[in-house]
Amino acid sequence: MEMRVMTDGKRRKGMVAVAAVLGGVLTLAACGGDDDGDKGKDGHGKSQSQVDEAAAKNASDARITITPKTGTPNAGINKDAKVTVSDGKLTSVTMTDAAGTPVKGTIAADGASWKPDAQLERATQYKIVAEAKDADGRKATGNSSFTTVAPTNSFIGTFTPEDGTTVGVGMPVSIRFDKAVTNKKDVQSHITVTSSSGQKVVGHWFDGQRLDFRPQEYWKAGSTVTMKLKLDGVEASNGVTGVQDKTVTFKIGHSQVSTVDAKAHTMTVVRDGKTLKTIPISAGSAENPTYNGQMVISEKFKETRMNGDTVGFKGEYDIDDVPHAMRLSTSGTFIHGNYWGSDSIFGSVNTSHGCVGLNDVKGAGDPNQDGAWFFENSQVGDIVEVKNSPDDTIKPDNGLNGWNMDWSEWVAGSATGA
Repeated sequence: MEMRVMTDGKRRKGMVAVAAVLGGVLTLAACGGDDDGDKGKDGHGKSQSQVDEAAAKNASDARITITPKTGTPNAGINKDAKVTVSDGKLTSVTMTDAAGTPVKGTIAADGASWKPDAQLERATQYKIVAEAKDADGRKATGNSSFTTVAPTNSFIGTFTPEDGTTVGVGMPVSIRFDKAVTNKKDVQSHITVTSSSGQKVVGHWFDGQRLDFRPQEYWKAGSTVTMKLKLDGVEASNGVTGVQDKTVTFKIGHSQVSTVDAKAHTMTVVRDGKTLKTIPISAGSAENPTYNGQMVISEKFKETRMNGDTVGFKGEYDIDDVPHAMRLSTSGTFIHGNYWGSDSIFGSVNTSHGCVGLNDVKGAGDPNQDGAWFFENSQVGDIVEVKNSPDDTIKPDNGLNGWNMDWSEWVAGSATGA
């Protein structure tokens, strides 16, 4: 009896062990999709393989593709972000930045694609969630999270003139890059400048960060100039790529060249081949003569402050309301109204620190003054050419004054040739 009890107990323990093993087998068989007998059936009498097969049959045919892919660290800010779908149509696309702020975008009329409405920000994390349906109304979903290129890994160019402006015949296209460019040929080849006049336009590198474009002669009056910056993804130097994809168009207005004769103390204004006016002027003194050469008006100010401390004339002058001032060089050469000099100096003596002065009044309020007339009749991009001054010719990179460089030398500074 006692032995039978022990044997029976052992048998019971063995049965428990077998049951446990069988339970494990059953569990493994269910995961493996074995549909022999009752093994692997779900609570509704279907095996996992049958469930998977049914799910596959119900899956949407729509296939969503989102770029950039999740985890992309240096995505472009112009054309990289997009969503496309095959065998279906997009029904919803949501794009947000790290703060959850929505980014506006548009689904194409055919439902096959989506893209942001505007340029993205640099060094920003974005998330895209897209939904689509196939022909049977079955839904598909796609997600991506990526980060746009950081300023340290990208470069941009600031340029003049601005899109939609009207400028004079002397205005070059001047681009200043925020980082040094070593791959000049590649960068320049992705920038084109063309004119409706058919003039040949060539770029010239003044240094690693400045690239100007101009034709051999002044632009033709009334023409239209178009610049295309296709720098998105273009490498300026190792690890630094462009992010700009922009088209800029500007008009060339009248042809106006005003010739200053520093020795005769006069300026003759010629527009479209016709002399408009000869104005008495006062140029730079013998100690501080005005540069010779062709200078482009790059800025206009009805009134501005001129402080000698900023241009090397420490303590010599500080006038906070110079009237009708127009910049001719980066180093501080202006053509401007002068109310502090006597009327007798204009047309007879040169007294300035290098600027060209025209008779004017304090406050810039009298339209009959020579300074006011010239200001109102000049546009950014017009040419002021100085001759017969005892000074040197202005350097081509001092302002927008590349016209003072011989054409062959200009072409030699192109990374892509003529």
